[in-house]
Amino acid sequence: MTSNRISSVVIAGGGTAGWMTAAALSKFILPAGVRVELIESDAIGTVGVGEASIPGIADFNRMLGITEPDFIAATRGSYKLGIEFVDWGAIGERYLHPFGDYGFPMQGEDFHHFWNRARLLGEDHALEAYSMCCMAARAGKFMLPVNDPQSPVSQMRHAYHFDAGLYARFLRQYAEARGVVRHEGRIATVERDGERGAIRALGIDDGPRLEADLFVDCTGFRGLLIGQELGVAYQDWREWLPCDRAIALPSERDETTPPYTRATAREAGWQWRIPLQHRVGNGYVYSSAHTDDERALDVLTRNIEGTPLAEPNHLRFTPGRRDRFWEKNCVAIGLSSGFLEPLESTSIHLIQEGVSKLLALFPRDGISARETARYNAIMADSFDYIRDFLILHYNATRRNDSAFWDHVRTMQIPDSLSQTLGLFRENGRFFAHKGDLFTLTSWLAVMVGQGILPKAYSPVADSLASDELARTLRDMRETYAMAASKMPPHDAFIRHVLGKAETQGELA
Repeated sequence: MTSNRISSVVIAGGGTAGWMTAAALSKFILPAGVRVELIESDAIGTVGVGEASIPGIADFNRMLGITEPDFIAATRGSYKLGIEFVDWGAIGERYLHPFGDYGFPMQGEDFHHFWNRARLLGEDHALEAYSMCCMAARAGKFMLPVNDPQSPVSQMRHAYHFDAGLYARFLRQYAEARGVVRHEGRIATVERDGERGAIRALGIDDGPRLEADLFVDCTGFRGLLIGQELGVAYQDWREWLPCDRAIALPSERDETTPPYTRATAREAGWQWRIPLQHRVGNGYVYSSAHTDDERALDVLTRNIEGTPLAEPNHLRFTPGRRDRFWEKNCVAIGLSSGFLEPLESTSIHLIQEGVSKLLALFPRDGISARETARYNAIMADSFDYIRDFLILHYNATRRNDSAFWDHVRTMQIPDSLSQTLGLFRENGRFFAHKGDLFTLTSWLAVMVGQGILPKAYSPVADSLASDELARTLRDMRETYAMAASKMPPHDAFIRHVLGKAETQGELA
């Protein structure tokens, strides 16, 4: 009797996606007797410019047993409290999108309703003044959250800036130490099952033929297995997200390391700035329909702070996603599954989401159509939800100084986003949909930061007398400012964490 039990997995491709997948499988699936192998060619470069993350990556590292000090040491990382957006609503404006909450709930209602009532009464204090992460970031300070819910420091929430290449190397050591076998070489042949059309084996140039029950496609934009071989279509989202080119260019490090990413709007896209321990990551994400490569490079090089450390790396991509992420016995993770530009640092998150859901739905006794459909639905919702949030940044602008900004300001947006904005504009209401990756804080930061302000507020906010409301908000602002002033500088905290690292690069 033939068994359908999954006893072998082959990961096609390395890089961040391949080694994150391999590390997770080595921890949780390989010990159950499943063979895990990975094919990677040193001759094929990886994109490797994703150097910023959102807070969930800490959960992934914890799941693997990787300590924060070891991660920071191995990846030359720094801490990230949010993203500063410059010139997005209008030229000369800036705001921070923090990871932690704004204020504290009052009378059982979300804080921003009380802030909005005060604004409509004439107060002009920015929402940032009620964010612990914003106040710390502006002061160049950092510390970990405390467990006291009465303390504003309990609202600290962070992610990281890190060297993606070093992270992949670290995870490779982790995975190989636990039994993952790496094969060097290019994939030369893909064998299919003539009856079911599933992938049977991959052949490597001058190397072995690898059979497996399950294949993970981490071949990057090529989508060698999911796209070229299995023919799963790709949804092109350039009608909403027109940026389809990027140039990456590292530069010398700052004297001090800001605990936040910066995204500066430019004439045909935006420029990123990501501070690490040993360098600063820079790049320009732009629309090829609104500028050319030569002009884009000129814009980037004229706006870099510090001496460049390498030649510019030019990238081309199509924003969007696959129709399906799991097809037959192949799961696409990373760029092969889709790509949403790095405006909100979601690339690593989508890898993590793909890996975690693969673990949750791993087909122990054979691939199930029900489990495959569930995986595809979850991943489609994740991409679609992030898509709407990214579109918000472009559409919520008052800029009319270039063809690019005229286009994104006036373009037709998805109905799901239109409904979210309409509800908020009326009276400040917001309800998460399709997931909670970006919560109320995130949407508030972008909408308010780019000039979308509610006309009214929840009636619960009228339960406080106006003088009591003003006094409460003043006390809250002073509390956040005082707490930030007492925190250590970001660089001092990094040095403290490096001192706690067990060993440079040693596995957890």
